[in-house]
Amino acid sequence: MRKFLPLLLVSLMGFAHADEALVAREDVQAYIKATAAAYQFSEEELVQTLSRATPKSNVLDILDRPSTARPWYTFRVNFVNPARSLAGAKFWREHAIAIKEISERYGVEPEVIVAILGAETNYGKNTGSFHILDVLTTIAFDYPRRAEFFQKELTEFLLLAREENEDPLSFKGSYAGAMGWPQFMPSSFRQYAVDYDQNGHRDIWNHPNDAIASVAHYLKEHGWQQGKTAYTAVNINADLSDVFADKFNLHYSVGELMQKGVVPINELDTAEKAVLFSLETEPGFTSHFLGFNNFYVITRYNKSTLYATAVLQLSESILKSYQEGDDLRPAKTTGKPAKKKW
Repeated sequence: MRKFLPLLLVSLMGFAHADEALVAREDVQAYIKATAAAYQFSEEELVQTLSRATPKSNVLDILDRPSTARPWYTFRVNFVNPARSLAGAKFWREHAIAIKEISERYGVEPEVIVAILGAETNYGKNTGSFHILDVLTTIAFDYPRRAEFFQKELTEFLLLAREENEDPLSFKGSYAGAMGWPQFMPSSFRQYAVDYDQNGHRDIWNHPNDAIASVAHYLKEHGWQQGKTAYTAVNINADLSDVFADKFNLHYSVGELMQKGVVPINELDTAEKAVLFSLETEPGFTSHFLGFNNFYVITRYNKSTLYATAVLQLSESILKSYQEGDDLRPAKTTGKPAKKKW
């Protein structure tokens, strides 16, 4: 990321391609006035910054695509596979000292931290190429269904750019404004990102240790309990559609769920809070599970039972690969002779 440019220089650079239509809009003007008054920006500064944004209509097309949930058996293979597990073990070994210290400081298992970075960006390989300023302004002012949320995220982004003393146009991320190795939205960045390297910047794009610590901090602050079982398989003997619909809230204890028709396979603490969810583990076959506190915490990171299960299974696979030293062994070859170059 580049250092924040002086306001006059930004003005000279930005207005050559200013989006005057955006900042002239009544709703944008109202946003500028309210944001300037609430957060000690000058209106001129906000006009200059927003004028530098380039609308991204393709982002709106992505948001408008019908969301079709994939069954677990097809979703899983994209996240829980030998290549990602091996890469996770290698990443863990390369950053072992920092990961150990961070894990102990925040009380989160190393393999879980590594698995989230693997699930989010394949250990920093796919962090997104959109300018955050572009996508947040586009969604905030041209996508009414999510306008309120993204206007808040735009404000959070402007604040974090000021706090980090960086040019707002230097930040890149996903089509929805998620940033860095952990894919934090601006509000999560401001609340949970950590400057582990103590260089004055919470650089979750270029400093793996900052990214590792930020994930651990996020999980800790949402109530992660080290060493606790995250989920377990169960059977059901009743129509529990109302309970399945409430799969992102810890409203019921195990005992209450048993009274409703959940049948544990193993002995469980009946006082522990849990959510009931299902996965299509094979075509036409659905399995049922209880997710406990740590499962719930991962759904705070990404509100998806598929995602949470994938992270937990990937973490187990990474731990196994790390302990067995799979990442230290020579890569397997096909055994086929190399093709001649002539």
